[in-house]
Amino acid sequence: MVLAKVPLDNILYLGGPNIASEIYNKEYANARICGTDKWRKPLAKFLRQPHFIVWDNSDLITHEVMGGLKNVYAIGAGMVAALTNESATSKSVYFALCTSEMIYITHLLEEEPEKLAGPLLADTYVTLLKGRNAWYGHKLAKGELTLEMGDSIKGKGTIQGVSAVDAFYKLLSQDSLSVMHPEANKSVAPVEMCPILKTLHKILIKRELPTESILQAIRDESMCDPRERIEMARGQSLYRPSILGQPNGDVKA
Repeated sequence: MVLAKVPLDNILYLGGPNIASEIYNKEYANARICGTDKWRKPLAKFLRQPHFIVWDNSDLITHEVMGGLKNVYAIGAGMVAALTNESATSKSVYFALCTSEMIYITHLLEEEPEKLAGPLLADTYVTLLKGRNAWYGHKLAKGELTLEMGDSIKGKGTIQGVSAVDAFYKLLSQDSLSVMHPEANKSVAPVEMCPILKTLHKILIKRELPTESILQAIRDESMCDPRERIEMARGQSLYRPSILGQPNGDVKA
């Protein structure tokens, strides 16, 4: 991670939940714009259309991070769908497990994480159902794409989830971070509480495991109920303000 001076007053975030084709075809679509009032409010008003609803929020950093986080798990969703022939049970189990990991991670990144529950789930749901990252995971699992082809795919653009997997893995593996593992009863890096993220890192970045390993991650008999991970997040004081920035307003980029 590199510290960079970023004038946050001049930065805006515009993100989902939406699919580009929906916007192009003037179907119902939605977006969220984040940033300071002086830019966000007038732009949100300018962008709003009968078919394009724009929410606005001041929390720029957290929503940008959430945008990257849902791309991470969307790749795994595509893999699960392809490997199980669109099994409704497998996909629902994956959704429950990956959202519990994301909720756990937001407790590390945000002082009031409960405020993010709705936006996080909305963005995640649409991205896991239909998006370039889910498409990429599906194609990898089917053998129609390979990791050697890179993460910039003709006709699709850059698959942001690949680099996001590496970024979040490194972010949550920092030596300066630790949380209590309830079963091992010892301090561990936060990434140890996120088995799906760890598996995706081994598949996509380290290339130590085949795509089929994502199924083992969701069917592991030792894996706790997703509710337990969420309860752990609520029961521990996890918020680490140093992860995303510094007191003087610098942002890690």
